[in-house]
Amino acid sequence: MAVPRMEKVIISMGVGRATQDKKFLESAKKDLTMIAGQMPVVCKAKKSVAGFKVRQGQETSLKVTLHGVHMYEFMDRLINLAIPRVRDFRGLNPNSFDGRGNYSMGLAEQGVFPEINPAQMEFQQGMNITLVTTANTDDEAREMLSLFGMPFKKTVTEE
Repeated sequence: MAVPRMEKVIISMGVGRATQDKKFLESAKKDLTMIAGQMPVVCKAKKSVAGFKVRQGQETSLKVTLHGVHMYEFMDRLINLAIPRVRDFRGLNPNSFDGRGNYSMGLAEQGVFPEINPAQMEFQQGMNITLVTTANTDDEAREMLSLFGMPFKKTVTEE
């Protein structure tokens, strides 16, 4: 029972351009649904920010939480298909843990996933992916994710 395991995967997209035009949110929603395999939840702005031209209550982002079989299928596609397609990829940052064994990473565009047809992609949209584990420390989580096949950068001491 002490062996760490994956708990959930959270995929989120901040669609700031949706404040000007709703088609950006609809397009991102369609892409995120294809990537995750389930419908995303639309999130609203909690506060108004004049610098970003965002008012409280406006729909500005999407998120999906994956558990169980869907989570492992997504992890397999992320590690084996999407990450190798990232341009100029040199490995994931091994220090992007939060101190409690959870790992966060970002992708600059959704086109690296094989479900997305680049010819039909209306605009590039980045996404954040958080891998939530039951590990107590970052080292335990790093070891577990490396066994899953996560391509972390080699540090100077590991080489």
